[in-house]
Amino acid sequence: MAVTVFSCKRDRAIYASDPDQSRGRNITQKSLSERTAFQHDKDRIIHSGAFRRLKGKTQVFVAHEGDYYRTRLTHSLEVAQIARSIARVLGLDEDLAECLALAHDLGHPPFGHSGEEALQEVMEPYGGFDHNAQTLRIVEKLEGRYAKFDGLNLTWETLEGIAKHNGPLVTPDNPVDKLPWALKNLTNWKALELETYAGPEAQVAALADDIAYNNHDIDDGLRARLFAIDELTEVPLVGRIFADVRKRYPDLDRDRTIHEAVRDMIGYMVADVLKESRSRLERHNPQSADDIRHLDEPIIAFSSAFRTEETPLRAFLFQNMYRHYKVNRMMGQARRVVKELFELFIAEPNLLPSEEFQQCDGPKTAKTARVICDYIAGMTDRAAIEEHRKLSSVTGYL
Repeated sequence: MAVTVFSCKRDRAIYASDPDQSRGRNITQKSLSERTAFQHDKDRIIHSGAFRRLKGKTQVFVAHEGDYYRTRLTHSLEVAQIARSIARVLGLDEDLAECLALAHDLGHPPFGHSGEEALQEVMEPYGGFDHNAQTLRIVEKLEGRYAKFDGLNLTWETLEGIAKHNGPLVTPDNPVDKLPWALKNLTNWKALELETYAGPEAQVAALADDIAYNNHDIDDGLRARLFAIDELTEVPLVGRIFADVRKRYPDLDRDRTIHEAVRDMIGYMVADVLKESRSRLERHNPQSADDIRHLDEPIIAFSSAFRTEETPLRAFLFQNMYRHYKVNRMMGQARRVVKELFELFIAEPNLLPSEEFQQCDGPKTAKTARVICDYIAGMTDRAAIEEHRKLSSVTGYL
């Protein structure tokens, strides 16, 4: 399969988000440097504690299973690279696209989706848990770095992109009363216009996320030997690309074969996004980022043909990776760690560190539950395992 070479277009498109026309921040700040508003946002995210902790949070494999597998941090960096590449070709604001890619996983708890499922279950009586809303809670309230405000005081465009990069949040099937508690708890959540699509850069970040996780799950699954290359031969797209790599490099070793195939798959998916997005841009002819927000479909998208090819791939990964018995064992243990930590803390808040305990108002209250939820959600895999060990073992602190 030939590798498509993309141009490095830098001209700003008329429909790109313009940092000079940003809707601003909740708290007005004068910039003392030549960086744009979106570059400031990106820097604030990179320097946040929540971003640093992503290095210890995994998606499928628990941290102690090995150092090779992707963490939330390495995944976010991969998403950012893909998002910036797509944004550049389409003439969008690269910094905003990269910023949203780096921020999109900040709200994830330890242990990937299993940790999130466990937190959602234990928090059901107290307003629930949603990782995307938790990201907003982190950047608006929980990060305590600046003298004049809580959170990171990000621009409206970044907050909007975090909130609805996957599409409108308020729809006929999802009215306002179904929005996550953490989102509605924000001061100015209504200003994010949750009934519309996000701007084009946020849509790019969402598709870059799809591209990255599809490919790194294949890569990680193969390297963990949860399935073999030969088992992928009947999967549309993936089987075709692996066959092409083997044809071009018949004597290539297994690891390099995997790497070449993953590179080609990323290139194929990026090319599909660019082709479909250009077609939609030409059809709709938007004159601004706001025009894109008010369309009845996303402007950045995969083609329907690709989505058809992708369905068997997701089914294969679900069956052979996400439901593999080795993964099930890890995720079962992870769910127990999260649930048992929550149950211990909600019954005895005085077991929490002093800073968190001072925010509580007694056992089994909604306020205490939210403090505990924020505390657990901010943990790395290893920190959660170690905390659980200390609190569950008679000799934990001896």
